[in-house]
Amino acid sequence: MAAVVFVLVALVVLALLASVHRYVWRRFVGDTTAPGSTLRTVGTVAAFVLPLLSLGAMTSGRIGAPFWLQQVLAWPGFLWLACLMYLTLALLVGEVVRPLLTRVLARRDAAAAARATAGTGTSGTAVDGTLPATTSGTRPRTEELVPAGRSCPSTSADPAPATAPAAEPEAEAVRDTEQAAPAAPAETEPAEADPAAPASATGLAHPSRRLFVSRVVGGAAAAAGLATVGYGTANVLRGPSVKRITVPLAKLPRAAHGFRIAVVSDIHIGPILGRAHTRRIVDTINSTSPDLVAVVGDLVDGSVADLGSAAEPLAGLRARHGSFFVTGNHEYFSGAEEWVNHVRELGLIPLENARVEMGGFDLAGVNDIAGETEGQGPDFVRALGDRDRGRAAVLLAHQPVVIHDAVEHGVDLQLSGHTHGGQLWPGNYLAELANPTVAGLEQYGDTQLFVSRGAGAWGPPVRVGAPADITVVELASRQA
Repeated sequence: MAAVVFVLVALVVLALLASVHRYVWRRFVGDTTAPGSTLRTVGTVAAFVLPLLSLGAMTSGRIGAPFWLQQVLAWPGFLWLACLMYLTLALLVGEVVRPLLTRVLARRDAAAAARATAGTGTSGTAVDGTLPATTSGTRPRTEELVPAGRSCPSTSADPAPATAPAAEPEAEAVRDTEQAAPAAPAETEPAEADPAAPASATGLAHPSRRLFVSRVVGGAAAAAGLATVGYGTANVLRGPSVKRITVPLAKLPRAAHGFRIAVVSDIHIGPILGRAHTRRIVDTINSTSPDLVAVVGDLVDGSVADLGSAAEPLAGLRARHGSFFVTGNHEYFSGAEEWVNHVRELGLIPLENARVEMGGFDLAGVNDIAGETEGQGPDFVRALGDRDRGRAAVLLAHQPVVIHDAVEHGVDLQLSGHTHGGQLWPGNYLAELANPTVAGLEQYGDTQLFVSRGAGAWGPPVRVGAPADITVVELASRQA
């Protein structure tokens, strides 16, 4: 049954991706280029190649592809996913602008055509389909101009306007017929501008109005979408910033007042973010001189064989009371047992459903809920069941959703990650549907929950509206 559901979900996702790519191709390529042109050929090829790169980036690690191939696919494949998202959002905004721009241009063209007609002194039907006014400012009735079955002789008592052109051919036609043709209805809509018409008549010579609007809207959407992705990529590559918050704990003794925990989550060492990324994070943490470092899951996206060397800078973490680690869901995609052993070799202390006593509080850690598939899920009884509840307790747990278990077991403060703060706006709204807290500090009963936005990025190395951070949580004693 689970396999069937997985296949159905996969088919829905593929269908959605295909539809979005078709829409993006139509707006950026189909509506703006000529059939058979070089630009259309290039755009069409890109519309097929880019999604294949994205699928390769998402699946190459899971199927055990060589690490060099994962690296080759990761940058273009994941970046295209971010580009696709923001290009699509920009195009959707453009759908609102498109008819407004078309209407403005149509009015401008109509006004230009009216001015051109007035300037040449041409009589006849105006742009809006009505008859031109006489020199006195009134519009003559059709039957006054050409009575049915009669000619329209000129008289000296009522001379024609000086600007009126000669109409002898039309007069001859009237004489040869027994009744003049009826006048055109006054409410007739002006015809759509002919792309081949001269600029003086249409206001737009080449490209046509529709092509012009498509190119303007498409160009603006491309600029907005790509600029957003560029900004978000720069946010990731320059590394996380440092945030500081103070959390008062009722049970914390005065001696532990001011204890500082550097919380870092979701580092996501992988094919894109490697050793240099790890080094930046270690240097940033050490610059805060913390009492304790808490690495709360999703350290890696890949095996120890591929990423072990990229994680080695973690051995340089410095804290008076040590550095601690709990697993995240991505560790269970990457070989959790091997990574637990590797971080232990690097000097970090794994808390696998375990607890240690600090000077003024208990520090506990539970495995991520993704470990349940391997029989290694969170065990709150083992980690917290026999402790002295008169002491303050700080819990490291990767996913915020376990907050209700933390409340039940009398935890004072839970430190989590997992959400990335949404990472890519408006992804924060989706993250809110699956997590009690997306970022920051909130209260649940007698338990406070702090959720870090994370120091890295998963998938696209892009962050928009959710900057990466390392947070120094300073514990405060209410007794002080």
